[in-house]
Amino acid sequence: MRTDFLIIGAGLAGNILTDHLLKAGKSVEVLDDPSLSNSSKVAGGLYNPITGREMVKTWNCDNLFDYLIPYYQDLEKELAAKFLIDRPIYRPFLSFEEQNEWMARSVDSQFSPYINEILTKPSYPEVNDPYGGLLLDNSGYLNTSKFLEAVQNNLKERKLLINETFNADNLDSFEDHFEYGGKSYGHVIFCDGRLSVNNPFFSWLPFSLVKGELLFVRSNVTPKVVHNRGIFVIPLENGLLKCGSTYDHQDLDENPTFHKAEELKSKVSKLMNFEFEIIDQKAGVRPASRDRKPFIGEHPTIKRMWVFNGFGTKGVSLIPYYAKQFVERLNNKKELDKEVNIERYFSLF
Repeated sequence: MRTDFLIIGAGLAGNILTDHLLKAGKSVEVLDDPSLSNSSKVAGGLYNPITGREMVKTWNCDNLFDYLIPYYQDLEKELAAKFLIDRPIYRPFLSFEEQNEWMARSVDSQFSPYINEILTKPSYPEVNDPYGGLLLDNSGYLNTSKFLEAVQNNLKERKLLINETFNADNLDSFEDHFEYGGKSYGHVIFCDGRLSVNNPFFSWLPFSLVKGELLFVRSNVTPKVVHNRGIFVIPLENGLLKCGSTYDHQDLDENPTFHKAEELKSKVSKLMNFEFEIIDQKAGVRPASRDRKPFIGEHPTIKRMWVFNGFGTKGVSLIPYYAKQFVERLNNKKELDKEVNIERYFSLF
């Protein structure tokens, strides 16, 4: 009996794509070795419509945000789990000029759906905001650990998850199918995150891996919003605060480092007005791309072999919408956006 799809990788990308394929009536099996990569589990998980040092609108924001919140909320109901935390994000202004600029933007239809309020004076005692700040709507974070646990438990119950290391040497390609582990599959899709840089089928894609580290701290202050300017401070359900993140393109192991802990500690101290105790530190390597756009599409020469990867730091926001679009492409109902289609890099193959 042939299964329609073999998904390699069970991080955020693999799990969300699998969910979309199953809902499209496809048969799927997922192969993953959870010991090989940690980035989805330790991700900040923010979904944030206004990002970056320049406080610009997230790329493709309207399409992404119209879909992602209802998608995660519906999945919560299906799995009887809570992992999407709807929480305003507060971005302190750095100057009166920035404050005035956002006062003007607040009436612009491009920005107004994502703006809760423009605050023109200090409004949160726990944060340094002498010029006030921007309070966002349609924002919050995904508890990635709870999400992965709920989705993977569902896959295990349905006997769709195979916990083992993928070995490319054992994948055999035929004219109309693949064979792996004694089973037959119509398509193979690689959602293998950072491991794709060593994947013989897609290592030619220009990945730009980036290591990120997080601190988990405890304080006697519990913010009601996520604070985000140069660093994010997320109040968690258990009374801890998640603080991050760092960016390192050189040191690409998944071990936390002392110097990054000190960097994070310094940034939290500058942004926030409270004492805190460091409880834990985590590190992961994100599968970012050179142009900061995902890698989605079919292999240049091996038909029915696909990649769905490269979502970087914005995976929580990007993956649901592009999983939907990818399944539509697989069903020949819609073309992929040119910005994400790997055809843009075929010259590197």
